[in-house]
Amino acid sequence: MSGDARLWCDRLVRGLGQHEFDVYALSRSERQEDEGWLELPPQVQRVRTAPLWSTEDDGPALGRRARRRFREHYEELAAVLCAGDAPVHVPTMSGAPTPGPIGSASAVSESVGSASVGSVRPAEFSEAAAGGPCAPSGEASAVVADRFANALYGLAELARDEGGLVAALRSESAVRALERACRAPGALRTAREARVPDLLTVAAHVERALRPLSLDWYEDDALGSVDLCHATAGGTAALPGLLAHHFAGVPLLVTEYGVQLRTHYLASADAPPAVRALFAAFHGRLAAEVYRRAALTPGNTHTRRWQERCGADRTKLRTVHPGMEASRFAEVGEAPDRADPDTLVWVGRIEPAKDLISLLHAFAEIRKEEPKARLRIVGAPAGAEGAAYLGHCRALAAQLFPDEAEGVHAVGDNPVSFEEVGGPEAPTLPEAYASGTVIVLSSVVEGFPIGLVEAMFCGRATVSTDVGAVVEVIGGTGLVVPPRNPRALAEACVTLLRDPERRERLGAAARARALELFTVEQNIAAFHGIYLEVVSHSPVHRVVLDDTGEPLPFAAPAESHIPGRWTGPTTGPATGSTAGPATGFAAGPAAVPAAARVVARGGPRWAAGAPVRATTPLPTTEAAR
Repeated sequence: MSGDARLWCDRLVRGLGQHEFDVYALSRSERQEDEGWLELPPQVQRVRTAPLWSTEDDGPALGRRARRRFREHYEELAAVLCAGDAPVHVPTMSGAPTPGPIGSASAVSESVGSASVGSVRPAEFSEAAAGGPCAPSGEASAVVADRFANALYGLAELARDEGGLVAALRSESAVRALERACRAPGALRTAREARVPDLLTVAAHVERALRPLSLDWYEDDALGSVDLCHATAGGTAALPGLLAHHFAGVPLLVTEYGVQLRTHYLASADAPPAVRALFAAFHGRLAAEVYRRAALTPGNTHTRRWQERCGADRTKLRTVHPGMEASRFAEVGEAPDRADPDTLVWVGRIEPAKDLISLLHAFAEIRKEEPKARLRIVGAPAGAEGAAYLGHCRALAAQLFPDEAEGVHAVGDNPVSFEEVGGPEAPTLPEAYASGTVIVLSSVVEGFPIGLVEAMFCGRATVSTDVGAVVEVIGGTGLVVPPRNPRALAEACVTLLRDPERRERLGAAARARALELFTVEQNIAAFHGIYLEVVSHSPVHRVVLDDTGEPLPFAAPAESHIPGRWTGPTTGPATGSTAGPATGFAAGPAAVPAAARVVARGGPRWAAGAPVRATTPLPTTEAAR
């Protein structure tokens, strides 16, 4: 994991000390793996990882029957992706979805990162990308969803039986199946235009996204034995939890704090239309299947609306705001405002979506009304594109605001400064917010505005553009203007610069709102309650077997589900079982013979025959560092 997902997952796991966790992580790049391991709390029992960016081998070769099964399921998957009966919601740059044809959608980035939980071990997965078209409504939606699900789970069962499908998903057979689906009657017009390079690109992308099917994470000693799988994103990151739900009936909880679907639409604008359409179709069907099977905790109403439009059941949705560390901003938030009353501050990653160009033009209007106003832009560029954008912003600032001097003997100074946190002017993030009297957000695309919440913790008045979850976060404690409207942004800033009493009122109200809604404590408490609720409605049925494979009657007494000392093992822990958490629901029986085994399939192993353990075509490592 990386970025915001890593932060909230880490805080959640550390805060839920009464649960035991297993972490299952899907890495999206070699660079991500090279960043190293975090020191984990004692409630994390183990960590298993698998890369989605490379494979050391192609796995086992399929026999004749297996190849026939693969063709049947993959052809059905390809047919669903190329079918033209599903509308898609193409996002505007403000993040609001608008209907449009599938072929017009932009598509998909490739990054995935994840983590899992478990005992009560919720299994958490996170990813940086998921998306696709929203499912059609009504009876057609159910038919499309069932066809996609049948193909997906058919491939998963085949991968489990054969030890992996990496080679098959890369094979010529897969590309030919895509080609036949694109040329079939009724296929999307954009799909019919796909050329061989397009089909190869799509097949490679689907293979990468479906690599979790080839992992050996779904047996009784892994995800099959947890009480809850908690995926920290949808799409590919939720696949392990989705398969644990399919194979072992483990309940699945999915948390999304950003609209990954929108991210995929906006990510590959330069790809050919056929590739964009098929990428969008695949990720949309996958997102719809995840939403259909899982309980969902969107991080804000903006994300919730996207989930609902993509088929999520409203009764399974519960908004849980991200939890952020308020203590680091307490000193600034509680201290009197000693900032320069004429200083505006912008804080964030420097990239085109933040629309600093509009902010600079707005500041030019502000200077006409308030000649002493200054603007501090604090942040680092995001990648090569961000660096180029920063250069463009610096050039525009130099053009709009030539260096000014108070007299003929003074040195000129530009009223706009570009800084980074850690520099002499802004040693820490709280000090960056403390340096201004008004905090400005000028984005044209925004998910959950973390910088805005930080400013609220600092007790600062804010002016923001109406994008993403901004209005939901602000809740009347700041001024909101339309995006890409420099004049409106300038008028709102001038209004607050001229009214110190109003700034103080808004800042105090903003801090109170942030402390009520966006702290780590409220986030942990919410998820603790959700874990209890989900597990109580969807218990994983376990059968305890003795050393001969026979079921042990009364091996899990009723009192094993009641918190107390008597629920601990009396004769030594059973193989495959774990001690129950303090909350009173356990992954395994409280007291079982030392030779007993726990089966989490909903029935004893003898009832269906001993399954053959799959080999591991993708290298996985097991550690608890």
